[in-house]
Amino acid sequence: MSRAQIWALVSGVGGFGALVAATTSNEWKVTTRASSVITATWVYQGLWMNCAGNALGSFQCRPHFTIFKVAGYIQACRGLMIAAVSLGFFGSIFALFGMKCTKVGGSDKAKAKIACLAGIVFILSGLCSMTGCSLYANKITTEFFDPLFIEQKYELGAALFIGWAGASLCIIGGVIFCFSISDNNKTPRYAYNGATSVMSSRTKYHGGEDFKTTNPSKQFDKNAYV
Repeated sequence: MSRAQIWALVSGVGGFGALVAATTSNEWKVTTRASSVITATWVYQGLWMNCAGNALGSFQCRPHFTIFKVAGYIQACRGLMIAAVSLGFFGSIFALFGMKCTKVGGSDKAKAKIACLAGIVFILSGLCSMTGCSLYANKITTEFFDPLFIEQKYELGAALFIGWAGASLCIIGGVIFCFSISDNNKTPRYAYNGATSVMSSRTKYHGGEDFKTTNPSKQFDKNAYV
């Protein structure tokens, strides 16, 4: 098993785990209302529910009960993150089948094709996550710096950074998997030509013009001693 495939598998599976954590997290955007340390209140919003907590330790969450009243950009981010997680799951399975150390997947040539497919799926997963997180972050920053926006303004949450990190890992792992095909094409092929060379030398030796099988007694006549 090549070292490149090990790094690709670790990167891809690690990125898939980060995408799952980002999708289920409630810290996509956060805000703090604090007139003092004692009365500080934190508000978190995610793709699936809104949460609020205070400095006294109280923490409550309320899920989005309806789909049609959710903002359009949240629905788009939901679809992109679900697609990213699904593609990351199938990419991890394809990556395991494409590894050289596994006994499933067929020959080395078939494993190389499966590994390339896993790389493409990982790249698509990373692009979906990158697009969803960037879309959500763009909405937050647009509202934050808009002077005409009078509602509550939020800042970037930790889930966005986790999603960006997971997308980067998936893309890196996918690229490494795609380039791992060249390792199979560069494997040295050794051919044993010993028997062929011996037979050819024997053929040349027996078929040479200078070699004549004659009787040794006939080579020496009486003129040789004169």
